[in-house]
Amino acid sequence: MKFKVLSIAIIYAGAVVTCVESLYLTGHLRTKKNWEFLGRFCFLSDLGRLKFAFTYPHEKCCYNILLYTDNDDQWATVYKNYSKTCADKESVLRPENHEVINLTMGYEWSGCHITNKTGARTLECSGERSFGSVRERWWYIAISNCQGKDGLDVSYEMSLTNGNSFWTQQFSADEFGILEMNIVFFVACMLMLANAMRATAELANRQMLHTTYKIFLACLVVETFCLLLLSVAYGTFAADGIGHDGIKILGELLGACSEVGFLVMLLLVAKGYTITRGQLSQIGSIKLTVFSTIYGVISIVLFLYEYVFSDPGLVLYVYESPAGYGIITLRMMAWFWFTYSLIFTVKHYPEKAGFYYRLFLLYSIWFFAVPMMVLISSYIIPKYMRSKIVNALELCIDFVAYFTFMILTRPAAANSNFPYHVRTSQIGIIMPNGRMETLADFPHSVYAETDLNGRRVSNFADLFSADGPLERGSEAIQGDDGKSKAHNIKDPKCEERNSVTTVDHHTQHEASPDPSRNGKAEVCAEENTSGTVKLETTSSTNA
Repeated sequence: MKFKVLSIAIIYAGAVVTCVESLYLTGHLRTKKNWEFLGRFCFLSDLGRLKFAFTYPHEKCCYNILLYTDNDDQWATVYKNYSKTCADKESVLRPENHEVINLTMGYEWSGCHITNKTGARTLECSGERSFGSVRERWWYIAISNCQGKDGLDVSYEMSLTNGNSFWTQQFSADEFGILEMNIVFFVACMLMLANAMRATAELANRQMLHTTYKIFLACLVVETFCLLLLSVAYGTFAADGIGHDGIKILGELLGACSEVGFLVMLLLVAKGYTITRGQLSQIGSIKLTVFSTIYGVISIVLFLYEYVFSDPGLVLYVYESPAGYGIITLRMMAWFWFTYSLIFTVKHYPEKAGFYYRLFLLYSIWFFAVPMMVLISSYIIPKYMRSKIVNALELCIDFVAYFTFMILTRPAAANSNFPYHVRTSQIGIIMPNGRMETLADFPHSVYAETDLNGRRVSNFADLFSADGPLERGSEAIQGDDGKSKAHNIKDPKCEERNSVTTVDHHTQHEASPDPSRNGKAEVCAEENTSGTVKLETTSSTNA
């Protein structure tokens, strides 16, 4: 049921976009009001053009097309100002600047003529209008009939364009460059994804492909697919002026999903998951699940608010809404949580400080990016440039965030900040009862050991210790007295070096090491006086 409601909301959102914010506006308006807003468009300084066609009953003459600019003394004074009458709203315009198009036969630029196609006399008006100004500016289009007493009843069709170029004609001037930016960053993300896939294969080969890196890779894939869909949506819109709203909506939904996933991944890394610990506490898991769910739900609400409830008569940033303020609040809470977790991880694992210091400095910028963009877009960026600048900033910030994490986690010898040191095969341990459990906290080590060729070298001594009898397969090794003994273990590796370790509760004897095993680590067993069996490493060297 919830999915059905969401689907209906998304479909309705697409309809709103087509009828209100598109460059091709068409419909039939019937209202008791004498003044009504139709749409807005940002025209170039000298290349903007409006083509229109209006039809209304002749006896309800006379209608006017009103063209308001974004000057403080025009649109801002009339929109949603219920104290002004229809005549007051018309009076702020200057007819000498052709800001009023009178839809009557007496106004030659309106192209009106009387028809009688359906048995009733109607006025059909069609024509064009060019826009000129000293800069790009928003123009707001309204229709009025201040002398009428029955409101408005009119069919309309309008096409608004900028120049003749494929990259500009169908777009509002505030959207110039969005298509090109989407294409450029899609190609850049494809290259980054190819490099990340190569790193993934290397990490998998070294058994270091941990869950956090998989989440990063999944978010990068979703972000790349998001940019592909947005490029297709804007490209088809550039071709026909209509486009496919469903593709655009899906692309933006995927972008929101990748943002939520990346934020969760950063919180997991800050907590040390897969870096200093193998699992989160139960309370920590519940908190993270609840937080990510709330963040995701509010992100969807923000998305729907933009398309369904946003006011087309106002040029607002998407975050200038209740849902947007909620997202900003949660993002700041996430940063505090990120910082708190990171401090305690570094406190217990200071050898990881190099990685975590860089993570904190770089991604604190990412957490504060949205509040900073809201402030910049609201008070610094002009409204006629807001959309393209904000889009460019968001793409740059997301790309840098993904690229930075890929650099910090690249499996290269030159990367001194590589965070992982425990292999995926070393996280789970078999307990004496045969159950597999995950290590809650990893041992203190900077890197897992590898040889010069990058091949792994087993060194389990620093990773595991177990209380109780040492097991081989499913059988515990028992002595004659029923107690656990380690000296009965026959390890082929220990036999190869002709080194036999005999352990009792008092003394330990070890044969001379085999010189042919010079420099290699072997795993043997030792039982200490407390009865605890642990794995230790014995290294043999030449005399």
